[in-house]
Amino acid sequence: MAFVVSKVEAGQSLQVFLSHKLSVSKRAAKNLMDDRAVWVNRRCVWMAHHLLRLGDTVEVPAANKPKDEAAPKAKIRVLIEDDFYLVADKPSALLAVGEGSAEEVLREQTGQPALRAVHRLDRDTTGCMLFAKNAAAFDAAVALFKTRRVSKIYQVIVSGKYDRASSTLNQELDGERAVSQIKREAVSNDASFLQVKIETGRTHQIRRHLSGIRHPVLGDREHGLKFARDPRLLTIPRQMLHASGLELPHPMLPGKTLKAHSPLPADFRRCLKLFEMGK
Repeated sequence: MAFVVSKVEAGQSLQVFLSHKLSVSKRAAKNLMDDRAVWVNRRCVWMAHHLLRLGDTVEVPAANKPKDEAAPKAKIRVLIEDDFYLVADKPSALLAVGEGSAEEVLREQTGQPALRAVHRLDRDTTGCMLFAKNAAAFDAAVALFKTRRVSKIYQVIVSGKYDRASSTLNQELDGERAVSQIKREAVSNDASFLQVKIETGRTHQIRRHLSGIRHPVLGDREHGLKFARDPRLLTIPRQMLHASGLELPHPMLPGKTLKAHSPLPADFRRCLKLFEMGK
């Protein structure tokens, strides 16, 4: 969605302008900016009181328009399940825990109020997420996640040509060891499709590691590109990061393995096609 600031609208704050144009509350407009989903003249702007000038172009990816708060919650797909755990296919625009989170939705959806998220995914990261059904299962899984016996595979689309078929990023984050193993899946003139396996789970590890080598995740509003020279970037609704695989020894059943796979979501496949890496 693109809007050009008229003479009458010049001098309005970005928050007020969005509220009027999108027919949403000022709070909803501010949330859009907080999500780094608003662009002014192709620059990502998140200051609510940013004053607009005549002729400015304000853009918001259509998928980011605030939805009716009364709309029913979407059902979350369960990938695998047993007596102790389930692995859910977390959608985007949903926190892992807290009010209105994937954890809360699944508790209601499954009728299991004790269900707890064992680990977390960023709000706009999709894919495999492990939940424990009771306290003993939760404690056992959390202990296992502190070891190196959990395999977590992510798919990611980044800016620019990634010039190596495989590589390892071993750069500390916040003073702690952080290791990401990267394998190139496909490449085009302007973007690359990568598989990333992480040995550690630092905050925003993949996004920060890739940004640090000048291949930021497409759609990442926090660590990614702040100026959209390529108009295609304005159509990407979220960070293109997907937790496609999760495998670990079963914490409660010795000798067994928990293994789940999540297929690429539709918006991810559209982005691959947009940058000429998908069908």
